[in-house]
Amino acid sequence: MSNRYWNEYQKVIADDHYFYERSCIRQTFFPGSETAFLRIMKEELGKDVFDDFRQHTCTGIGYHSDIVPLETTMTVVARLFSLMTEHGYENYVPSCVTSFGVFTEMVHLWEENPELLEKTRENLYKACKREFDIPKNLVHPSDLIYKFRFELAEKMKYRLVNRFTGKPLNVVEHIGCHYAKIFPEKGVGKAEFPYVLAGMIEAWGGKVVDYPERRHCCGFGFRQYLIQENRGYSISNTKKKLKSMEPYEPDFIVSNCPGCTMFMDRWQYTIAEMEYKTYDREGYGIPVLTYEEMTGLLLGYDPWELGLQIHQVQSERLLDKIGIPYDPKQKYKAASGKILRAPKKPDNLLV
Repeated sequence: MSNRYWNEYQKVIADDHYFYERSCIRQTFFPGSETAFLRIMKEELGKDVFDDFRQHTCTGIGYHSDIVPLETTMTVVARLFSLMTEHGYENYVPSCVTSFGVFTEMVHLWEENPELLEKTRENLYKACKREFDIPKNLVHPSDLIYKFRFELAEKMKYRLVNRFTGKPLNVVEHIGCHYAKIFPEKGVGKAEFPYVLAGMIEAWGGKVVDYPERRHCCGFGFRQYLIQENRGYSISNTKKKLKSMEPYEPDFIVSNCPGCTMFMDRWQYTIAEMEYKTYDREGYGIPVLTYEEMTGLLLGYDPWELGLQIHQVQSERLLDKIGIPYDPKQKYKAASGKILRAPKKPDNLLV
């Protein structure tokens, strides 16, 4: 009975042949993560992933901020789907959880309101003479890493284990709201038992931290941050989460949303500057990784190629715990090979 009940919390995730759509904010905040995902899928797993240079934003931030109208968003989404259709793909994989939520919402609206679908087809054709099919399988990249987590485990050079103590690392997993809360049935484990990140952590040797504010918002919230006067509300949400997890002494945080990763990382610096407070014992802060960075590190990818130096909370102490080698001299090496000047150190957050 319990197994049948748990089956209701699973989702269909295609085995291969994916059309990949990049994220505007993911490329801005953590550009190494998308490169790492494509490398993992193609080189480690041998999967067919198509990455079209003509793609564009889904309008997600503008749509959820009431700047971009619904019909415009539908037409923009339709053009992205038309690229997938043009290349003969049926499985759509958007990098950002907000895009994932937007696409899921548009498809749902079209299914419930066929007249909106026909209007969208008309608008798209008038705008750019293109046509589209609705994806047969719409999933998030974290779904794919979760699906193949055991295959990846066999290829990994490291595990989520403290090499000094032999104990599993304590890992906070944070699920993006637009992945598991807008349409709960579309996420692994739904909103009640989201397992997409916990499944990775457990498969790779770590221990998931369960704490009171585990499902609380990261603090982004679009209107909370985009309007400057509301940013106090944004940082207070993040502070609530950090304060709640502090007694459990997590080794790091991992998220499947670029906005969540960015805010839980950057606000730690801000809180340290404002209140002289960090949420670890030593004053370095709690590292916040994307799931692609976590996966890439365990596979043996270079931390600096993954872009860990771009984070506000630095990761060297975490790398030392796992036993991952890194060259401090190469940390700020540009693509040209030139070593860039190190950024100014924060006043109160140790690096």
